[in-house]
Amino acid sequence: MTISSVQRPLDLVVLKTFVGVVDKGSFTRAAEQLHLAQSTVSAHLNRLEATLGCQLLQRGQKTAVPTPAGERLLIHARQMLRQNALAWQDVQEQRLAGVVRLGIPDDYVFYLPEALSAFEARFPGVELEVRCGLSVELVQEVSSGALDLAITTRQPNSPGGEVLCREPMVWAGASGYDTHHRSPLPLAVSREGVCIFRERAIAALDAAGIAWRIAYASPSLSGLSAAVRAGLAVTVLTPSMLGPELRLLGRDEGLPELPFSEITLHRSPGRPSESTQQLALQLQAYIRERQGARASSQ
Repeated sequence: MTISSVQRPLDLVVLKTFVGVVDKGSFTRAAEQLHLAQSTVSAHLNRLEATLGCQLLQRGQKTAVPTPAGERLLIHARQMLRQNALAWQDVQEQRLAGVVRLGIPDDYVFYLPEALSAFEARFPGVELEVRCGLSVELVQEVSSGALDLAITTRQPNSPGGEVLCREPMVWAGASGYDTHHRSPLPLAVSREGVCIFRERAIAALDAAGIAWRIAYASPSLSGLSAAVRAGLAVTVLTPSMLGPELRLLGRDEGLPELPFSEITLHRSPGRPSESTQQLALQLQAYIRERQGARASSQ
């Protein structure tokens, strides 16, 4: 290995672009997130590779995948951007610190981590503690003060909270299986009394006169999805929860229409900390922006 005699300073702006491309998986999505032209994103990456004298992204990939050198740089880039945020906030006397306790259902793990990662990058002095659980249980923990915030699916027996968005409930089955043709219809659902998806699925089937049975019960979306992917049952979820190897089912497959679900934000009683307020604002903006982007693409 030859040690270069010239070590040029790395530009935080282009490092932020590099991190954005890797996190978003594409130049186009990174450009949208960073509010840059796609040509500017490409120019930033070219400049960074020229500065370091090595290739940072693998060529010929559908998604942006870092090379071994890119992976090493990614670690340093995140550290440098985090330290930059801390320095800025410290000098401006705007640094936030403390702990924020957030509850989210297992169902939302698929898309909320992106918002949480953005929050930690913006406020690196704040420690996030995230607990996954059933919506009913999370609402109770917020009310008792055990959690500061909770994002939940509104349940009949746990009202309240601020409605952030409404999502359609949809039937889902496995690609390559005709499970939806079986009678009685096998269902993969959560346990009784704690899940509005289960209650509304059964109500819709009963109203349509379709026989059903509980084939698989699990409190986690990962467990339900595994059963569906194996062709053991069909389930009810929202389009944002639809994972790989699952497909939407509906009237063409003889299944009844389902109502919308509501995603709500619950806050603990009392005066929230500034860190809690900032996380609430970021989650509100993220979920509503995501909902708007989905609506515009339909």
